[in-house]
Amino acid sequence: MKVTVVGSGFVGQTTAMRILEKDLAEVCLIDIIEGKPQGLVLDLRQAAPIEGYEPSIVGTNDYADTTGSDIVVITAGFPRQPGMSRMDLLGKNAAIVRDVVSRVVPGSPDAILIVVSNPLDEMTFLAAEASGFPRERVMGMAGVLDSARLRAFIAEELSVSPSAVEAITLGSHGDSMVALPRHATVNGTPLPELVDDSSLDRLFQRTRDGGAEIVALLKSGSAYYAPSASVVAMVDAIARDAKDVLPVCAWTTGEYGISDVYVGVPARLGSEGVEEIVELDLNEDELARLREAAEGIRAKCADLASL
Repeated sequence: MKVTVVGSGFVGQTTAMRILEKDLAEVCLIDIIEGKPQGLVLDLRQAAPIEGYEPSIVGTNDYADTTGSDIVVITAGFPRQPGMSRMDLLGKNAAIVRDVVSRVVPGSPDAILIVVSNPLDEMTFLAAEASGFPRERVMGMAGVLDSARLRAFIAEELSVSPSAVEAITLGSHGDSMVALPRHATVNGTPLPELVDDSSLDRLFQRTRDGGAEIVALLKSGSAYYAPSASVVAMVDAIARDAKDVLPVCAWTTGEYGISDVYVGVPARLGSEGVEEIVELDLNEDELARLREAAEGIRAKCADLASL
């Protein structure tokens, strides 16, 4: 198994480190900045004797070295700055994602693409269009991250271990994130039985703003520990053909009454990519909000044609 990570910023480099430490695959870390991926890889190789992983990683500026990749993780692009929305990055990162896909596809025509660049939903659509790959082999990382943030906030609110919390978010990565309180539990107890409606609203809003909260605190840069962990959860499911159900940005073909758009939904991931979209039991309000999120993404994807 070979995984190429495009972009050696903090998300890319921590993704490479986690893949090595979990012994999931050999890694190719590529960046346009000369010397940066090579230096990071040298550092990771020197950590191998301590951490006990095989130093099966190369750092490069040459896309020829990505040939034969089974999975390509695209983290390249401009990060958010304080005061910026994910949509502010649309024009800047569209050109980068198009370029990356055009360079990586010829040498890895059977790869699965995982898009991390923002704005996530639109960049996933763009990668699928630019690659010409079957839609099940192109997906975006967002739902795993948003769900993890929600679980962390619930655990903090109720002073329990995050492992005791189950929760999932759907929809877009951003303001149209769809929280599902009926599907959230703490030690098996439904979340709405443990906190009042105002607390639910506060937890969900903090989750929607989770990335912006970190950007504002850091002043320069954005989150990378949780995003890289989220990416690697997806890589792990695909590499092991585990059939794990994870919330990802996936192409819909009628599920939840939504078709022909990328949107955050629960998906079964395996060696073929998105092998099934799992349909949860949603009520009318939840369905309406998910469909509204999908239409918002569809409209923004249409805007990409003019860029």
